[in-house]
Parts: sequence; C-alpha cells; structure tokens
Amino acid sequence: MEYGAPPMQTGPIAATGPTPGTDATRLMLAAKGGDARAFDVLVESLRGRAFHVARALVGSRDDAMELTQEAFLKVYKARETFREGEPFLPWFHRILRNACYSFLRDRGRAKERSVSERAPGTEDDAPDYEIADVETSPVDAVETGERAEIFWKAFRTLSARDREILSLRHFDDLAYKEIAEALSIPEGTVMSRLFHGRRRLREELEKIPGGPR
Repeated sequence: MEYGAPPMQTGPIAATGPTPGTDATRLMLAAKGGDARAFDVLVESLRGRAFHVARALVGSRDDAMELTQEAFLKVYKARETFREGEPFLPWFHRILRNACYSFLRDRGRAKERSVSERAPGTEDDAPDYEIADVETSPVDAVETGERAEIFWKAFRTLSARDREILSLRHFDDLAYKEIAEALSIPEGTVMSRLFHGRRRLREELEKIPGGPR
C-alpha cells in the first residue's frame, strides 16, 4: 500500500510457515485430521494478516485483536466442516468478516446501506456498511509515525467495501483469484473495486495536510 501504510505483520514463523494459498490449506487439512501443531503453525503465520484485515473493518486495535482470536477459535470449532479441495484463505476470510460485521452491528457502529444510496457507477449490488469512525489513539500515533497516521486517517474515511478489498490485497496479500473466492465476486469486479478504492484513498490522502499531492 502506498504512502505510509504500516508494514504487514506475518507472525514470528511466517518465513517457514504457510503463505497465502496451498500451504495454509494443507495445514488446515492436517488440523482437521487431528494435528494440533499444524493448527498452531497456521494461526501463528496468519494472525498478523488477519489482524490487519480486522482492524481495517472495525478500526480499533484492541477489538481487532479480539476478533482475530474469535475467528481462529471459530475455525477450529468448524474444522470438521472444511472440505478437501476448498482453498482455506477465502473460507477463513468469510468467517473473519462475519465476526467483524456482527461485532459492529451489535454495538450500533454499522448499518447496512441500500443499493439506491450508493454513488452512481457502483459496480455490483453486494451489501455495504457505514461504519462509525474510530479515532487513532495517541499510542497508535507514536507507534506508527506521522506518515502512517495520515494514511490511517484517510483509510478510515473509506467505506467498508473499500477498506475490505484494499486490506485483502495489500495487508493480507491475496491474489485477485483468492479475493474473488473470498468475496464470491468475479475477478473483474475485484479489479474494478481495487481501482476505485485506490482512487478514493488517494483523493482522501490529498485532502489531509501533509498528505501526498
């Protein structure tokens, strides 16, 4: 992600653990077969990516950490339902996003928007959400630096759909095909959403003093 996006965290064993794709699926199948160590490796390697996606959706660092743990717990409980031949990352993302949206709705911080409320040119009719803004804490500002603070300020102004697709591509490092599978949309729609999401992010960055021009 351009301009001050925080570096993607991938966990302490990401260099030798799974990467997006077949390794994560292989470890999930091993966990389904009763290999507890395989599930531990899966969690450690993907926890950082999942945290970034959750934080993109809910805003709060602490809430994102809790929701990430909740999602992995749900994955473990549902491991018997994971089908051989199904890619793990899209399956996992659906669990994570459902946890995030349920959390926001339960706390009155998200409401579904109708298609008619969208701006002209919306490329599909999937549901979107308006999410109450969560300010960056002083600790976050110190930890991330001025450029990253500008990035997050702009990022929080985007819609849930934009936050999600940008985080999947740039924080979770999913390929277009994997994003399409995770969101149940065509790859062409993924490309369109990314294009418009990046454009809107750039426009918001340009509005902030100190942002790129």
